[in-house]
Amino acid sequence: MGGASVALAGCATAPSVLRPESAPQHTLATLGWWLIIVGSAVIVIVLAIELVTLRHRGRTVADTPLVASPGSTRGIVVGLAITAVVTLAFFIYSAVVLGATERPRGRPGAKIEIIGHQWWWEARYLGGTPDQAVATANELHIPIGVPVALQVTSADVIHSFWIPQLQGKIDVIPGIRNTFWIRADTAGTFHGQCAEFCGLQHAHMMLTVTAEDARSFQRWLAAQSAPAAAAPPSDTAAAAGGRAFMSSACALCHTVRGTGAHGILGPDLTHVASRHMLGAGAVRNTPGALNAWITDAPSLKPGADMPRIDLTPATMHAIVAYLQTLR
Repeated sequence: MGGASVALAGCATAPSVLRPESAPQHTLATLGWWLIIVGSAVIVIVLAIELVTLRHRGRTVADTPLVASPGSTRGIVVGLAITAVVTLAFFIYSAVVLGATERPRGRPGAKIEIIGHQWWWEARYLGGTPDQAVATANELHIPIGVPVALQVTSADVIHSFWIPQLQGKIDVIPGIRNTFWIRADTAGTFHGQCAEFCGLQHAHMMLTVTAEDARSFQRWLAAQSAPAAAAPPSDTAAAAGGRAFMSSACALCHTVRGTGAHGILGPDLTHVASRHMLGAGAVRNTPGALNAWITDAPSLKPGADMPRIDLTPATMHAIVAYLQTLR
C-alpha cells in the first residue's frame, strides 16, 4: 500500500466519515454515530438478557417444556415490537438525513465533470468558454463554503466517487451521468478513494480535493486554463524534450494545450508539474519518479495502461525536463 502513504502525505490522520469537514458530511456523521450508539446498546442489552437467562436457568434442557409459557410469549411480542419501532424510527431518520443531503443549498461555486478510468480520475471544470478549458487528473481544487456541482460518469467499468470528510458516495457508471455535489467548510486538502472494486489497482485509485478561499481558487483556475508555457530558450534540455515529446507516442496519448499534442487516452498534461502525485497516488511527482513512470509505468502500478517506453537516457532526461516546465 505504498500508494496510500503517498496520497495521505501531509494528512495528520486518515480520512474518516466520522471527522466531517462540511455541513452535509456532519449530518451524515451524526446519523452514523446514532447508528453506532443504538446498535451497540442493542447488542449490550441482548447479551445482558442472555447472560441473566443462563445464570438463573433452574431447569435442564430435558425439563424445559416444548410449549412456550404466556410469559415467554409476551416477551417475544415485546421484543419484536421494540425491534420494529427502532427499525422504523431509524428508517425514517435515515430517509430524512439522506434527503437533506441530496441537493445543495445555494448556487454552486464550480461545476466539474468527473470521469472514472482504470485507474485514475479525470476532471473537467465546466462553465467557461472553450479557450478557458480546464482539465486535470486526480487533484481537484474547490472554493470553501459553497457547494460544488459534480457530473460523474465512467469510461470503462463501475467506480464510486467518495471524499469521506466532505460527502457520501456516488456511483460512477458507464453510459450514465449521475449528478452529485460536495462542499468544504474549512480550508485544507481532503483525500478520497474509489469505493467500488474496479480491478487490479482499485486500491491505488485515489484523489485529493484542495479547498481554498475564493480568490485563491480563481487564481488556480486561471492558471490551469492557460495553455502550456513554452520552454525557456535558455533551457536547451527542456526545449529538446518538448520536440521529443511531440514527435513520440507521448503526443498521441496525452494533451498539452497550446501545442500539437491532442491525445485523449491518458491524462491532460498541460500543467502536470503543478500536481503532487502521479498515477492517482502511485508515486510522488518528482523528476526521478516521473522518469521511472515514463520508462515503465506498469512496474510502479501493475496493470496501468501506459506502455513501457524505450527511449535513450538523454531523450528521457530531456522529456522529464520539459514536463517539469508545465506548471
